[in-house]
Amino acid sequence: MNYYVSSDNLEAKANEWLTKIAPFNTHEMELNFDKSALLIIDMQKFFLDEKSPTFTCGGLAIMPKIKKLLEIYRKAGRPVIYSLHVHHPDNLDSGIMKQWWEGMCIEGSPESEVHDEIKPLAGEKQILKHRYSAFYNTDLETILRCLKVEDLLITGIMTNMCCESTARDAYYRDYRVFFPADATGSINEEMHLASLLNLSFGFAYVCNTEKIIDSIK
Repeated sequence: MNYYVSSDNLEAKANEWLTKIAPFNTHEMELNFDKSALLIIDMQKFFLDEKSPTFTCGGLAIMPKIKKLLEIYRKAGRPVIYSLHVHHPDNLDSGIMKQWWEGMCIEGSPESEVHDEIKPLAGEKQILKHRYSAFYNTDLETILRCLKVEDLLITGIMTNMCCESTARDAYYRDYRVFFPADATGSINEEMHLASLLNLSFGFAYVCNTEKIIDSIK
């Protein structure tokens, strides 16, 4: 199948996206690594399986980038937080989401787990959420405040849905948001690029993974 991005052409694509949004991506920041947390949004088997009704091809392409960041954060002992988008098997928490989407990721199912390549270690927090934003009706904000986090590095899927919603909510709470164009993914290029443009204009500093890594070294 032809996907809008793959791990092979991701860096070239990311450079194109960053060039296109450059006139609006003017709030450049340098990550304060010692006050930061890595947030990995919804990198679950349910969304990364080609047979799934909500398969997100961009998630496969960005996996190596997330693995790089994950290794750095773990080595330094900085917080790594996962979000899992799940629903009760009886749809007690689905609401309008059930009308909107063909498939629902069921809490506790094997498909709801984080992909094996980046699965959480014991002690790494997993946020269970029922709506797009990882902040909505979860304990994410409490955890970040207790950890004294100021900078939030958002990765995962989908760029234009759960990642963007989380980035906006983080900005509203006065977190400095870093949004790697090559460590977030969607189902097509148009949606991905639109979110990068919107976020750079008003909510986040959009960059690439290497720029983040270089600022840490």
